[in-house]
Amino acid sequence: MQTKHQIQELLSSAGVSPNRRLGQHFLVDLNLMRLLVDSADPSRDDVVLEVGCGTGSLTQTLAERAGAVVAVEIDRTLGPIAESQLAGCENVRIVNSDVLSGKGTLNPAVIEAMEHAREELGSGSTGILPVSPTGASPVGTDDVQGQDGPATHGQDAHATANRLLTHSPGRLLLVSNLPYDVASPVMIDLVEGPPAADAMAVTVQKEVAERMVAGPGSRDYGTVSIFLQAAGDVEILRILKPSVFWPAPGVDSAMVRFVRNEHKVRQIEDMGVLSDVVGLFMGHRRKMLRACLKTVPPALGDRDLWLQILAEQSIDPTLRPGDLSPRQYVDLANACHRRTGHQGRP
Repeated sequence: MQTKHQIQELLSSAGVSPNRRLGQHFLVDLNLMRLLVDSADPSRDDVVLEVGCGTGSLTQTLAERAGAVVAVEIDRTLGPIAESQLAGCENVRIVNSDVLSGKGTLNPAVIEAMEHAREELGSGSTGILPVSPTGASPVGTDDVQGQDGPATHGQDAHATANRLLTHSPGRLLLVSNLPYDVASPVMIDLVEGPPAADAMAVTVQKEVAERMVAGPGSRDYGTVSIFLQAAGDVEILRILKPSVFWPAPGVDSAMVRFVRNEHKVRQIEDMGVLSDVVGLFMGHRRKMLRACLKTVPPALGDRDLWLQILAEQSIDPTLRPGDLSPRQYVDLANACHRRTGHQGRP
């Protein structure tokens, strides 16, 4: 782990300062960093994904405990700094690119890096994957969204995941000081899968954390609340003051833990259909449910079918989307799946 002074020196030597546009706030409280890692409790059988690895401070501790670490950093200056700091960590793979591709789906380069890490972990062979001189992602660059290149369509990213994720030694964990603008889509994507995270321990802005644990009917309840609670158990571990970061953000943050609940997951017949159904209603969260049905896509049936489904589930069509519980969304998605035969994204 790196102290605040060490991080400042690394950035100063590179002639850069924290990038406000990328929302760079480095966690510099070493005790909290240890707590974050302990909350995920990685083992030598696990693959850890870290998003926004910065100068590699948290990555160093993760590498000491996990079997393999995939560290993602979008910043073209910080990526090489992290590579230099992690040169002795043979179980770390660095992807110097955006973690997301297309409409909020994981970058195929990140998925492929995780699969390589799993394969190498299973075979007992690991090795750090360096950042390329051009700063481009060293994995899957032909179909990856770079800083200047086009984005791969979301379905292609998930097809890549289905094709690649065939070996699963241990767990897949997300342990990160997550950048604000990618926190919700990254966590939702890792709930939907593939690949699906077994657990996540992250720091996010407090308002994002409050959305994750919010219940139906509350102002903060939304899509991220539904997915995390439908597939697992989520809790806020600690509220973090701005002073534990450098530079200090203007708001409080929070440390959050999610643990996948296999009993809950088995109740979801098709995760892709759940995503479509949540999108159908929560995309118009201020309207009544029956008003949302005016925009039902053909793959999900039609308005009359959905009025029948709502009646069968004893759900009042004059309720608003934010009034339904995660379990009710699962039941609606399952009913839609059975009645229409629709299957979500691969």
